[in-house]
Amino acid sequence: MGKIEGGMVIVLAAMLSGRGQDHASCPHAAASDHRTDVDRRHDHATGVVHEAAEHHFLLSPEGGTIRLEVKDAERTAERDRIRGHLQVVARSFAAGDFALPELIHDRVPPGVPVMKERKTAIRYSYAPTDRGGLVTITTKDSAARAAIHAFLRFQIADHGTGDPVE
Repeated sequence: MGKIEGGMVIVLAAMLSGRGQDHASCPHAAASDHRTDVDRRHDHATGVVHEAAEHHFLLSPEGGTIRLEVKDAERTAERDRIRGHLQVVARSFAAGDFALPELIHDRVPPGVPVMKERKTAIRYSYAPTDRGGLVTITTKDSAARAAIHAFLRFQIADHGTGDPVE
């Protein structure tokens, strides 16, 4: 067997033995597929396609904010759907109901168990913005604040917003 033929046999053997990499086993492909699934479930939950909206999760010393807005101010129907969605988010979270983020992310986000447990120590308030709305989350309870920050950091990562995590 020549040098090239022998090399091809080694490469083929490595691929067949599972040592070769295919696209499906690539961690970046898995992350991309997960983000696509998160976006799809979020689009369904909000009624607004993610390409048409901007999502931001910001931490603050008191807790943080969830901001969702349309990119194009002329898209008033989508803006209004966002406003309705965020009002539901504020009411649901205040009641200790985190089914929506659990559905969107296909898991219980970090911080949620403590946020449920300490729901009376956390305040959720909705406010409209010109292009959508925001939910402000505040607390004076240090354990609740740590849970809120864990929840928001998870959102930043899972939605790929690029917002600051500190």
